[in-house]
Amino acid sequence: MDLGIRGHVALVTASSKGLGRATAEALAAEGVDLIMTARTEGPLRDAANAIATKHGVRTHAIACDVATETGCHAAINAAREHFGRLDILVTNTGGPERGSFTECTDDMWHAGVESTLMNIVRLVRGATPMMLANGWGRIVNIASVTAHQPIKNLTISNAIRPGIVGLAKDLSDELAPKGICINTICPGLHKTDRVLHLAQGNEANDLDAYFKRLSTGIPVGSIGEPADLGSAVAFLCSQQARYITGTTLTVDGGANRGLW
Repeated sequence: MDLGIRGHVALVTASSKGLGRATAEALAAEGVDLIMTARTEGPLRDAANAIATKHGVRTHAIACDVATETGCHAAINAAREHFGRLDILVTNTGGPERGSFTECTDDMWHAGVESTLMNIVRLVRGATPMMLANGWGRIVNIASVTAHQPIKNLTISNAIRPGIVGLAKDLSDELAPKGICINTICPGLHKTDRVLHLAQGNEANDLDAYFKRLSTGIPVGSIGEPADLGSAVAFLCSQQARYITGTTLTVDGGANRGLW
């Protein structure tokens, strides 16, 4: 299926590896030019160059931390200065620090809000004027299944992620009449560095057994590949998704047993 977005420009944050890299790959496969960000310059430039070579698109890498106001501004300015437009924004950052409610300090809360919610506010604020100028845009915020159901010892994420969903729903009313769709996507377990780092003891040396244990209770029978998430994001950025906005899509192999 041709998603109808060839020649568009996307900003994908935290895209040197994992879910962000998979999203960048999926968009590039559709002919989308990319602004890619990450905190570490070397791996980011390697990823950007590899994607450009593989898919024949233009990529521009900018090392910045979008958990900060300065980093958000740098990412938006890179799109404006390098391509002169921005059609698609995919926000992606690591989750807040782990901890139960009694373990979470004010500093942890402030850092979590900055890196998980305010970065989206700043990136959307910066991106929408360029989208409005063309009367078309797609915004996808990569959140977490904690937006649906709390996970033990992830108190800050449990509190903030639903706010991302609420923000997208609120903005959908304002942006949809102007040709801009905004949605939230909630990944479950995927084969990313974050999941691999949780492997301990014998499981660290037997990843097949580790993945098998993690897949227990997932109806499709396995944890996801990053590309599974990337493909879903790409669809939400497509012309075919013009009638989808303000919604939340969970990509978790059916693990979430809630009704929404």
